[in-house]
Formats: sequence, structure tokens, C-alpha cells
Amino acid sequence: MVTLRWDGLESGSTETCTVRDTDDGVLVEAVVRGPSGDCAYTLSADARWRFRALDVRLGGRSVHVRYDVDGAADGAEWTVDGQVRRDLAAAREVDLAASPLTNTLPIRRLVLEVGQSADITTAWVAVPELTVVADPQRYSRLGDRQYRFESRDSDFERVITVDEHGLVVSYPGLFARSPG
Repeated sequence: MVTLRWDGLESGSTETCTVRDTDDGVLVEAVVRGPSGDCAYTLSADARWRFRALDVRLGGRSVHVRYDVDGAADGAEWTVDGQVRRDLAAAREVDLAASPLTNTLPIRRLVLEVGQSADITTAWVAVPELTVVADPQRYSRLGDRQYRFESRDSDFERVITVDEHGLVVSYPGLFARSPG
């Protein structure tokens, strides 16, 4: 088990996050304290950090996002609050706007070599809206612990620094991990 803390540089938020290994994979429990109130989330992934489920709670509202690789008749299936979302079919990860933790999912799954890039789609969860949309992204591995994140539908990009586990240390302008 590891406990992490990130400061939201733009939003003024503070996230406290616990990551633990379980018999089924990885379980993340976190609270992001920010201007919209406390945003609590629970995320589960398999042992290779492949996304399975995200539950987000904020101000009496919630959203439940699932990626079911076993239950769908024709392959994997996304559901949001129990409703099948075919518009998310190209997605493989979730990206929670309020947290840098979800950047670890593609970094761990893709296992890029230095110099390699991959285009992906995520199920992007907006906060405080708690809406979910498909979001095209690109990850490029620049060094042992540096990745360029690019939005493929805007001009947003950042070079993210991670630790030896692929957990974000620095996301310039957005998040910085607190020491300790």
C-alpha cells in the first residue's frame, strides 16, 4: 500500500490517494478537496493496471463507470450508471479530470519503449460535471520517467514525470506530488 498526495496547481485542489494491491489487482481510494467540494473516487484495475471500474462522488451526486471485458457478448463493453455507452467503444482507459492518478493506467498498460508513441482514447470524466465523453489522446515516452501527453482534439500537451511505478510526480501547470 502506498499513500500519495498531489496539489492541483491550477485548481487549488489537494488529493490524498491510497493505492493498494488486492487479490483482484489494484484498488485506488482517493479524495480530491477543491473549489467544487470533496470529490471522492474509487478506481479498480487488474494486476497489469488495466481499468475495470470507477465510482466518483461529489456534492451528493455520483457517476459509475465500468469497462466489462467478460460480460459483453461481442467483446468489452462500457457502461455509465448502468447504461451501455457505445460511443466509448474505442476507449480503453478512464481519465478523471480532477486527478493525475488516471495517467498511470495508459502508462502502465502501453509499456512504451523510449521513443515510442501510442494513440489512445479514454472515457474522460469531467469534474464537477460528472459527465463522461470519449477523449482521443497520445502518449509518447521521452525518457525512463518522462512521457509527453497530448490531447488529439486540442493543442494541449504536457511532459509528465513519473516515478518508478508510473505514478505522476509532476504534471506541469496542473499537478505536483507532495514529498513524503
